[in-house]
Amino acid sequence: MATLTTSSKRPYHIIVFGATGFTGQFVVEEVARTCNEGPGGTLQWAVAGRNRDRLEKTLVQAADALRKPELKCVEVIVVDVAEPESLAIMCKQGIIVLNCVGPYRFYGEPVVKACIENGAHCIDICGEPQFLEGIQLKYHSKAQENDVYIIGSCGFDSVPADMGILYTQVHFKGGLHVCKCFIILFFFGGCGHDATWQSAIFGFADSASLKRIRRKFGHKPLPAVGARIKKRGALFFSKEIEQYAIPFMGSDPSVVRRTQRYLHEEHKHSPVQYMAYVGIGGLFSVLKTLFAGVVFWFMVKFSLGRGLLTEFPEFFSFGLFSKTGPTRKQMDGTSFCLRFMGEGYTTGQDPSQGKPNATISTEITGPEPGYITTPITMVQAAITLLNEHHCLPNKGGVYTPGSAFARTTLIDRLNKHGIQFSLKNGQ
Repeated sequence: MATLTTSSKRPYHIIVFGATGFTGQFVVEEVARTCNEGPGGTLQWAVAGRNRDRLEKTLVQAADALRKPELKCVEVIVVDVAEPESLAIMCKQGIIVLNCVGPYRFYGEPVVKACIENGAHCIDICGEPQFLEGIQLKYHSKAQENDVYIIGSCGFDSVPADMGILYTQVHFKGGLHVCKCFIILFFFGGCGHDATWQSAIFGFADSASLKRIRRKFGHKPLPAVGARIKKRGALFFSKEIEQYAIPFMGSDPSVVRRTQRYLHEEHKHSPVQYMAYVGIGGLFSVLKTLFAGVVFWFMVKFSLGRGLLTEFPEFFSFGLFSKTGPTRKQMDGTSFCLRFMGEGYTTGQDPSQGKPNATISTEITGPEPGYITTPITMVQAAITLLNEHHCLPNKGGVYTPGSAFARTTLIDRLNKHGIQFSLKNGQ
């Protein structure tokens, strides 16, 4: 196991790469808030990016926002993702690199490669299944050899969903075999930044590559114990959340299934069948979503359409994304809720003898997903890796959050930081 203590050659516990980006600036603030949670109650850290002046400006803004003037003295490392030598220099100085530079399909692989070659663990907040699964296919063995942990999707995509399923499994008295998750967002006039919008554009445009990647894995279908999950249609009215819902098109289903496969193959756990849905509100929201969806699906197929979608995110997303992103006031008024509805069999019940005989409901609530919750989950993943590396898989590799942190106290840490996991009712 690579040491997780700093040294003269590797002076930083954490390096925030992409600190000047829209999400990166909030990750910087979150790291500053948690300095007393590092090994021994301290945290040595630095920020990294292409432009020294902008990095120093980000630190000044964080110092003013948090009223911590000492942040102006945080070390700055100038790094360009297009320059392998500068990436290598950065990775040699840090135990963990928090990679905030996206879209990851364009900028993520050089960072992963540099981390593995130079002995730095890497945590990202990617929500792009093609990148996440492609990196696992290409780099898992090399990361194992070098005992480096590459842990993707450690933001709102997909820590709540992935750890939420594990939380639900732990609290189910028997064998949990089916779980539906409903994602509900409560907006206060906010929107997402267009970097997320761009990831969606190019992800949907290149969906065929994901199928090719999965064929290369050659995985056998996971066994389904008991009743098969009932998949809902493209649009339906959910009695569980009392609003219309559609299948969630983000990375959560991909990440959860990868975790369930890992736990089944490595620890012989019975896999949970999982489906995710997102609430979209009432009839007017349904019409707006359907129209926007048709336009989006048509335009991503063509280069000109992708260019227009990229250039005018606010117009084509009906205000859900913009080049400026939400204000702090809008973020403070936004929150989320994930509701998990699980079914299974009590201890001693034979799944082959009938329908599930027990249910469970759990819930995760938290602040604004993209720029408050995501920095919290990302930084707490890093803090957990630093403090509980003995609880992670025995060897390094490319892992999902659930695969990496199943035996750690990450959920407890998130509870202390405003992301609340709770049992609503059980058998």
